Amino acid sequence: MTTQMTPKQIVQQLDKYIVGQDEAKKAVAIALYNRYRRMQLSEAMQQDITPKNLLMIGPTGVGKTEIARRLAKIVQAPFVKVEATKFTEVGYVGRDVESMIRDLVDVAVKIEEDIQYQDVRVQATRAANKQLVKLLVPGIKKAPKQINGFQDMMAALNSLSQGEEPAVQNNEEVSDEVRNQRLSVKEQLDKGLLEDEEVTIQVEESHKINPMNDMMGQMGIDLNSAMDSILPKKKVSRTLPVKEAREVLIEQESSKLVDHDAIYQAAIQRAENDGIIFIDEIDKITAGNKKNSGEVSREGVQRDILPIVEGSSVNTKYGTVKTDHILFIGSGAFAESKPSDLIAELQGRFPIRVELNDLSETDFIRILTAPDNALVKQYIAMIGSDGIHLTFTKESIEEIAKIAYQVNHDSQNIGARRLATVLEKVLEDIMYEAPDMQMGDITITQEYVDQKVGSIASDSDLTKYIL
Repeated sequence: MTTQMTPKQIVQQLDKYIVGQDEAKKAVAIALYNRYRRMQLSEAMQQDITPKNLLMIGPTGVGKTEIARRLAKIVQAPFVKVEATKFTEVGYVGRDVESMIRDLVDVAVKIEEDIQYQDVRVQATRAANKQLVKLLVPGIKKAPKQINGFQDMMAALNSLSQGEEPAVQNNEEVSDEVRNQRLSVKEQLDKGLLEDEEVTIQVEESHKINPMNDMMGQMGIDLNSAMDSILPKKKVSRTLPVKEAREVLIEQESSKLVDHDAIYQAAIQRAENDGIIFIDEIDKITAGNKKNSGEVSREGVQRDILPIVEGSSVNTKYGTVKTDHILFIGSGAFAESKPSDLIAELQGRFPIRVELNDLSETDFIRILTAPDNALVKQYIAMIGSDGIHLTFTKESIEEIAKIAYQVNHDSQNIGARRLATVLEKVLEDIMYEAPDMQMGDITITQEYVDQKVGSIASDSDLTKYIL
């Protein structure tokens, strides 16, 4: 477990970003802390304790996804969000359910890489700076050495396979003048005087997206890795400022210094014990709505998801992953169906039910201003980048909340997402004019909000199309 925060501390962290929904926050905090409790027990008992998966029920835009997303960030756990509607039964065209586990392991590998790269960063930075000095002050090129005989050829191939570049190292002559220049450049680099100088570096060509790779990945085969082990990696030239080039070179050097097999093993363990999978729109695969009988069986998708949630082994390109202790959070509005419409076995795998409340006008005011990432703060910062100091009066914020709440009530309820729609309309002209404005201060008043969106909100036909 990557955190030892208590349930109360987890809720306090969630409160910084999510308004209300105290019951849901409490439930997820307990589920998360229970994983830490499990890790303190004997290994035999650990195997018997399964995670208590949650089912979040509530209309769109009330914070279901945000709770799960923030939760993963707080504990630095591998997290993926999937939509149940994207999956189809085995045998039909579409993503298979096991892809959610492969995606989770990809995230876990990235987390482990970041941790282990950080451990070797000092060493990698030294190596990157050495390379930068050589690139900024190149030596005198010698004629390339001819490869004679089988042994020379095998030695050259072996160097390539280990990521070395013998041609660059051996076909360069360093004179006294070059050596002195390099010492001078190294000194300037250390003092940070060359950060904006441009330098051309060789970087590995990124793998192009290939649908075949995804199909092979479903069988636990990584085509890219297989080809890389046979063929030397293709490199391309990129010209970057020194500060950016250094980061690229540090990553390359870090990759040489870490044990990738150890990273993959640690990532699999992290995914198995700390992984969180958020299955959105789970209500859309219930059999509650029988109108579309021609569609791929929704119940069939549930039956395919069931073994993953129950606990099974999934092949990935990094190894086999057991899903027994991954935490699953299901989420849905359940407007046209109810949780009991899910197949009984799947219902049993989501024992904790949490109902999220509709948001009130007061909630909307808090959402606009209170969280660390509040919408009003975001717009003030964005428009501030044009040199304009934007402020909102208390009455203007109340008016925006009132209009958003009213539009939700009169048309479709999309929760807090309506606030972004209304704010965007209110600030449309300012965001268009701001880069060319000479004014330094703009205050948004209640009258200005009414002028921009009041008439639209009161006209039901306009509201449908604009707000």
